[in-house]
Amino acid sequence: MSNKSLPAAPGGRPRASAKTFIAPAVFDRWDPGIQAASNDDADRTITIMDVIGYDWWTGEGVTAKRVSAALRHMGAGPVTVVINSPGGDVFEGFAIYNLLRDHQGEVTVKVIGLAASSASIIAMAGDTIQIARAGFFMVHNCWTIAIGNRHELRGLADDMEPIDAAIADIYVAQTGIDLKDIEKQMDSETWINGSAAVEQGYADELLSADQTTKSDAKASVSAVRRIEASLRATGMPRSEAQRLISDFKSSLSDSAGGGARDATERGLRDAAALSTTAALAASLTNILPTR
Repeated sequence: MSNKSLPAAPGGRPRASAKTFIAPAVFDRWDPGIQAASNDDADRTITIMDVIGYDWWTGEGVTAKRVSAALRHMGAGPVTVVINSPGGDVFEGFAIYNLLRDHQGEVTVKVIGLAASSASIIAMAGDTIQIARAGFFMVHNCWTIAIGNRHELRGLADDMEPIDAAIADIYVAQTGIDLKDIEKQMDSETWINGSAAVEQGYADELLSADQTTKSDAKASVSAVRRIEASLRATGMPRSEAQRLISDFKSSLSDSAGGGARDATERGLRDAAALSTTAALAASLTNILPTR
């Protein structure tokens, strides 16, 4: 996964007799005809082109069970997730997010149309998140239809509050946007197009067909994520992979130094730092899997 610490999504459901649903207005902007082009890596691609969770209208939908089976079949290694979905069941979205987040290998998410509601949560699990220039994220608070007496409905509102907090936490971890600003976006049901998604941090880059140039900073972040994903694919725990990369980056910074050098103590420190960098580089080379 990425070099940032991503929160785990919660499990469980509200106590009242309610289920999370897609807001009707979302269907007006979702074009199910947008499909992924075929490619040579189709056997390592998961397509999410339907509602999230079991759709009792059609008997279809993308479930955590299906995604889990696909990941088990693929095994460790890179996975591409292609998304064009209006969202759906938030708890299925949380489960799929957690499955992808814990996958041993680099996860590349490509939003080719719409990643709305719980589909946008799933997208946040990517090591690299790409979006079409004409693609969209939609973020909002959990939406539901409920029945019950006034006490049950008041209780349901209280139960939904921590669900919204968990969603916001995931967005904050990806974007770095202040929590209050994320909450305002969710309160307003915000639609974010491709370029804005990259600017705000919901995505790392546009799809290759829509890219112009990538800054050195974004290229560096992408490289770090790929290294971490490769380390985790060997079975290394996330915390250990992040620590190793952090140590490696620190040693690079230390060896670069700053200002004029003398030939005594500082020179010896620089030499030691360079030796440490070389050792860490060798370690990475030895444990990274070959293609």
